[in-house]
Amino acid sequence: MINLFDNISEKEMLKLKKILKSNSQIFKKNVNVLSNVNRDDFIALIEYGSIELIYTDYEGSKTVIEELSAGEVFGTLTSSIKNEEISCFTKEDTKITFIEYDQITNDDIIKTDFYIIFIKNLIKILTEQLNTRNIRIELLTKKTTRDKLLSYFKYIDKKTGGGSKTIKLPLSYTELASYLSVDRSAMTREITSLKNEGFIKTKGRKITLLY
Repeated sequence: MINLFDNISEKEMLKLKKILKSNSQIFKKNVNVLSNVNRDDFIALIEYGSIELIYTDYEGSKTVIEELSAGEVFGTLTSSIKNEEISCFTKEDTKITFIEYDQITNDDIIKTDFYIIFIKNLIKILTEQLNTRNIRIELLTKKTTRDKLLSYFKYIDKKTGGGSKTIKLPLSYTELASYLSVDRSAMTREITSLKNEGFIKTKGRKITLLY
């Protein structure tokens, strides 16, 4: 994962953050970040920890839109955060640095030598996150819960290097059901069927792929 400040020295990074008028905050676990910040145009960098972007419909049903961790970014340019139906909860203690979008085009930063490096890093991060979103869209187009699960397991195996065939799910089973937009009970039954048919072995959140 590319870091927003890769190839930028500590001194340059501090100067950059000052020019950008960045503001860092530490949030405890299970805090709705968006209830503590202005929803106007901003980019936020996760320094450490992780978050979930959650959509709540008019009936109160919640769907995990996206999971982001250290080094990734979110904000009004990448998500519908201005929508009051979107919340952003921390999954653990999390440090986030907020940058006002207008400051990225500030003349003071454009004139610096490390501006181009910063922008290239930002574009690379956004490109990686876009690829991840596209993969999820592909998963959601699968017609059955089984197809979604098997495709997701293969994706995680590839993402973590592959080869071992044993993966650790980054999500709880409840979160995974939400991520794949399937019923939790139906997903549990499908996982049991996959085990009985010899496709996988499970031990908690560890999945061994046998196919």
